Amino acid sequence: MLNPKAVGISLAIVWGVSVFLMGLISGTGYGLGFVNALGTMYIYYQPGIIGAIIGLIYGLIDGFIGGFVFAYLYNMFEKK
Repeated sequence: MLNPKAVGISLAIVWGVSVFLMGLISGTGYGLGFVNALGTMYIYYQPGIIGAIIGLIYGLIDGFIGGFVFAYLYNMFEKK
């Protein structure tokens, strides 16, 4: 069985840091399409330090929810 809280925290860290780094790197032009596409869902997420911090916050929340739901559903279907 998976611990939903542990999976949620793990995925939150991975996704949050990834979104943060892409926000910083996209200032050079690399990954700009990814940041622009994600910016349609994450309000105020854009290239640069402020946008990267906003993306980090959204990524932590989004990653935790996604990981928690994934582990919860996995455990639910594993029991059957």
